[in-house]
Amino acid sequence: MNQIVLVCVIALVSGTAYSQKLKETEVPEAIKVSFVKSFPNIKSVKWSKESETEFEAEFKSGSVEQSANFDASGKWLVTETEIKKTDLPPLVQAAIKNEFDEFKIEEAEKVETVEGVSYEVELEKGEVTYGVQFSKDGKVLKKEEKKEKKENDEKEGKDGKD
Repeated sequence: MNQIVLVCVIALVSGTAYSQKLKETEVPEAIKVSFVKSFPNIKSVKWSKESETEFEAEFKSGSVEQSANFDASGKWLVTETEIKKTDLPPLVQAAIKNEFDEFKIEEAEKVETVEGVSYEVELEKGEVTYGVQFSKDGKVLKKEEKKEKKENDEKEGKDGKD
C-alpha cells in the first residue's frame, strides 16, 4: 500500500513539472474507452500527459472537481476528488489538529487507487505550505513542503501580505 501511495505522490509531484496539455485527439483510444467506462456521464474533459506513460483527465461531476489518471494502456491508476474540509474523516481531522494545529486547510482531496483510499490535504501557516497525505485512519503517509505557490506568488508580484 505504501509503495502505491508513494508512486501516486511521486507521479503527482513529477506530473506538475511534466504536465503537457493534450487535445482529445492526442489521447490514446484505450484511455478514452477506459475513461468512458469509469465515468459514463462526464462530457467535458481536459486531458494532459503527466509523464511519458501517464495521462490525466480533469473534469467536473456536478459541481465537484475530479481528476483520473490512466496508464498508456488505459489501466486506471488513481482518482482524486475535491472534498470539503468537513468531509475529511474524523481521524484525519484529529491528526491535523494534533500535528498541524496552527495550519489552515487550503484544499482537501479524496484519493482512490486499487490499493484503497487516502486523503491529500494542503496545509498553510504564514509562508509555509505542506502537502500532506493521510491514511483514512489519520496516519501521515507523506509530507512535503510546497514551494511552488510561494514562487508563483513572487513571480506575480504578490508579497503575501494581503
